[in-house]
Amino acid sequence: MRVLLVEDEKDMAAALTAALGRHDIVVDHARTLEIAEEASRSGVHDAVLLDRKLPDGDGLTLIPLMRREQPGLPIIVLSALGSPDHRVAGLDNGADDYLPKPFSTDELLARLRAVLRRPSQMGETAVNVGRLRFSLSERQAEIDGQPLDLPRRELLALELLMRRAGRTVSRNALEEAVYGFDDEISSNSLDAHISRLRRKLAAAGVEIHAIRGLGYLLRVAE
Repeated sequence: MRVLLVEDEKDMAAALTAALGRHDIVVDHARTLEIAEEASRSGVHDAVLLDRKLPDGDGLTLIPLMRREQPGLPIIVLSALGSPDHRVAGLDNGADDYLPKPFSTDELLARLRAVLRRPSQMGETAVNVGRLRFSLSERQAEIDGQPLDLPRRELLALELLMRRAGRTVSRNALEEAVYGFDDEISSNSLDAHISRLRRKLAAAGVEIHAIRGLGYLLRVAE
């Protein structure tokens, strides 16, 4: 999962990025409305965590723009403005949820899971290729019913490859899924992740083909 965090408080942003990262969530951080508006146009995020009191305005003004770019994009407002009137204003302006500060990471994760389960976000719940099954709701891979323990970046790469099984996934799309905007990417780091993933999936009768000059394709082994 990849989320856009719109938050101007440096310590809060760092703490949330670290906490969410421990749950295999890639976080892109934007500290102003202007930066967030540009980031939202990338179309790569699964959800948005949106502060209200930003240096260049109220975060709620971003919601209509984000809805135009991605109509079903889940948006959770995180704000110290936590009175009933403030929460009503957030929801009336199009937020899917409103979580007053301070809050626990567990509660935020629960609310993220909840908004992602809503009908506009629900489609396939799992993808099966060979003996490999990937639960999109639990974000867990299994081979013959046995959980496959994967590092975060391998899991993120596998999720995208499974969602597009049988189709070529470009290197650029994989890098966007696996790395945050601020991550440094070496020339062969993605290839290294794919190589390790390929070895782990061999037992499931699944192979990842390199498509020269384009990207990778996941399919049942021939």
